[in-house]
Amino acid sequence: MSLSMSTTLPQTGQRLVFLGKQQVKLENFEIQPPKKGEVLVQTHKTLMSTGTENIVYNRLFDPGTHWDNWVKYPFYPGYLSVGNVIAVGPDVTNVKVNDRVASRTSHASHVTLPASDVFPIPDGLSDENAVWFGLAKITWHGAHVANYHLGDSVLIIGTGPIGQMSIRWARAAGATSIIAVDAVPNRMKYAQAGGATATITAHIGEAHHAILAANHGDLPRVVIDSTGNAAVFSTALTLAARFGTVVILGDTGTPANQHLTSDVIMRGLHIVGAHDGHGTAEWNTATISNLFFNLAVSGRFHLDGLNSHTFTPDKCAEAYATPNRDRANTMGIIFDWSK
Repeated sequence: MSLSMSTTLPQTGQRLVFLGKQQVKLENFEIQPPKKGEVLVQTHKTLMSTGTENIVYNRLFDPGTHWDNWVKYPFYPGYLSVGNVIAVGPDVTNVKVNDRVASRTSHASHVTLPASDVFPIPDGLSDENAVWFGLAKITWHGAHVANYHLGDSVLIIGTGPIGQMSIRWARAAGATSIIAVDAVPNRMKYAQAGGATATITAHIGEAHHAILAANHGDLPRVVIDSTGNAAVFSTALTLAARFGTVVILGDTGTPANQHLTSDVIMRGLHIVGAHDGHGTAEWNTATISNLFFNLAVSGRFHLDGLNSHTFTPDKCAEAYATPNRDRANTMGIIFDWSK
């Protein structure tokens, strides 16, 4: 079977690269044509994972952590991309040229990768919304270990991108009390649109009484810490109901600063971590993304309006400076590769 393509293949692409702490640039690279079982995708949009990428960009992690072992320069950031297939190699049967697909690939104008690692996007879902699929996949793992049931109660600490996706999974799973807490008021409109039944604008250490009031006098059964802020963990333990579950979903660069409290043993709490790498044969990037796409198209996963900023790739320095300078007013940060 010969190579199938829509047009003459481009020879050179562009991609973002970190060269050191707070050093980002747009560089050229040679595009590789797809080999057997591979596809070449021309990128439309990529989404900055502001939590992960800003920890990396600012080197906000301790020596010896998994972050320290992962981040080596040159480092190619990003893992949320949508685009169109422009060429397929021999023996590719799951997608064809011109299919619109999502992939867990870095910020680049073109990517060549195994066909098994691209995921078709249904009609009716925009690129700007579809590109959230990877963050939805990560937060699905949080929802999975929370083991939601109909009528459940959940507290989500932090309403950045990970918190926003967590709110939406709780709603999709049938939780009826979904409380979102964040000190940043501008994020609450996104939380309400996504299904939060109560929003509390406060530092988490000052929100205990408001959480009780929002949940009919009871602490929630599930607490999701989506912040990645090590100092939040101890407070999160005080806010789960007896025999409840605390999910550590935000990955901190300073885990040694996460401390247990007596709540764990005195109230029988279940602490569980959720991470992007916790996929199984049944639930993995392909199956979770397909579920997310179906829920989004059906209107059960509200995404409209989540993107606050769009940059062309040549403005990458400003793009990464923006959440550093004004995190409170950022949500989804898009790189538009189509311009």
